[in-house]
Amino acid sequence: MTKRGQRFVKVLFASMLLTLTVALGGCSGDKEDGDSVKVADTAVASHITIGIPQDLDSLVPSLSQGAGTQEILYNIYEGLYKPDSEGNLIPAVASDYTMSEDGLVYMFTLRDGIKFHNGKSVTAADVKYSIDTCAGLNGGEPVISAFSNIVSVDTPDENTIVITLKESSSSFMAILSTVEAAIVPADAGDLQTNPVGTGPYKFVSRSLQENVVLERFDDYWGEPAHIKDVTLKVLADADSIVMNLEGGAVDLVARVSTAQAAELGDDFEILEGTMNLVQAVYLNNAVEPFNNEKVRQALSYAVDKQEILDFVSEGKGTPVGSSMFPAFGKYYIEELNSTYTTDIEKAKAFLTEAGYPDGFSFTMKVPSNYQQHIDTAQVVAEQFKQIGVIANIELIEWETWLSDVYQGRDFEATLVGVDASTLTAGAMLSRFRSDAHNNFVNYNNKMYDAAYADALAAEAVMDDDRATEAYKKCETILAETAANIYIQDMCELVAVRKGYTGYTFYPLYIQDFSKLSIVE
Repeated sequence: MTKRGQRFVKVLFASMLLTLTVALGGCSGDKEDGDSVKVADTAVASHITIGIPQDLDSLVPSLSQGAGTQEILYNIYEGLYKPDSEGNLIPAVASDYTMSEDGLVYMFTLRDGIKFHNGKSVTAADVKYSIDTCAGLNGGEPVISAFSNIVSVDTPDENTIVITLKESSSSFMAILSTVEAAIVPADAGDLQTNPVGTGPYKFVSRSLQENVVLERFDDYWGEPAHIKDVTLKVLADADSIVMNLEGGAVDLVARVSTAQAAELGDDFEILEGTMNLVQAVYLNNAVEPFNNEKVRQALSYAVDKQEILDFVSEGKGTPVGSSMFPAFGKYYIEELNSTYTTDIEKAKAFLTEAGYPDGFSFTMKVPSNYQQHIDTAQVVAEQFKQIGVIANIELIEWETWLSDVYQGRDFEATLVGVDASTLTAGAMLSRFRSDAHNNFVNYNNKMYDAAYADALAAEAVMDDDRATEAYKKCETILAETAANIYIQDMCELVAVRKGYTGYTFYPLYIQDFSKLSIVE
């Protein structure tokens, strides 16, 4: 990598590492110095069953939507580069890259000898096909909106890929390293039924709404996975998690609630980290009464975040005030958490100004497979009652949430967590542009659009300071206009059966099965 290329990656991620160390250090469940753990040999047949809250929404990386899907596909697919557990971008399908001085041309060198799960060698043509598909250069619309910035993908020889951009972008490498931008075979056929990637695990089988089975890829270019077989068991009913763990049906479940963790016996270790997402009551800004800013502000004043944390997770978690969480380091504004401090009288006054002196009622749709969101919704609903607002909680299946709420925008309010696929500000903030395809809350604010456009313009000329300030302005606008009722970056508790080790927390929504081991 050229010095400029190295500096590019460092500028993008280094400013976040201190925050990541503080947020994640001591929460990874690692043994203290002096402890000795002997890990079983990788050649020994081994197995683990991991509980997941919903089935995968797609096995095609570029079409995946839910964070719960992408964190699984991370083990099957890889991009030219990919994130590691410290938030750095590391070589994957590519072994290296250089960037032109003007930031418009990226030249990647294909990793020597890398293979797909079907045994075929990865070629430059496969990379071109994958990137062209994501950028819409194969005749369709861009699958990744940011890839509309790609002018061409060329392969001057069998080991080199040259990507040319319309405008330079400091976030391009991070976007290129997402699961959606994974490299797949040009002749793979239907990836939905036969997914083929280059990751440490390969796909074996899938039973809809039941399980997904993976197997270690022994020809993996990097460090091989320790555990040979992984079964992902769908636990769509949050109430069944403890029963499945205690009964031996599953060995590991991430993101259990504090109540569920407390029910588990001595056979389990509870690891603690952060979820790296923004949990909020997401409001449909296009429907009444949430198209009224004063109504949204009133609800924000009615919420007591600390009470929510105390009730849902025994005080664990980090209150947030906008669509950004602490792991983003330089972009995160802690002070925005104080934009609305709990004030019931002020909330009532704002409701009266908005024309709702007696309050109103609405439906809040909540995915039934996430206990933490259900618990939070119940507390929020009680807090809203203090100002005469009735929130009727409707529990819906995850697939229904994706189709009706996220894609169809057919809702009044929903309580979920929104994560980022990359550690770039745009990953969290681009969705609130008025014309964004994934702006499921229908937020429409000209000042916001202008600030976001300024951030992109600054990135195009590699002015990181200006871009950072513009992104912070976006966050401030979201907070001040109460685009949503922001609550927290949730504490993540992982229940692991004793005998398994190596679970690693990432600053993104990722579960890395290759790091898991069985203790002899």
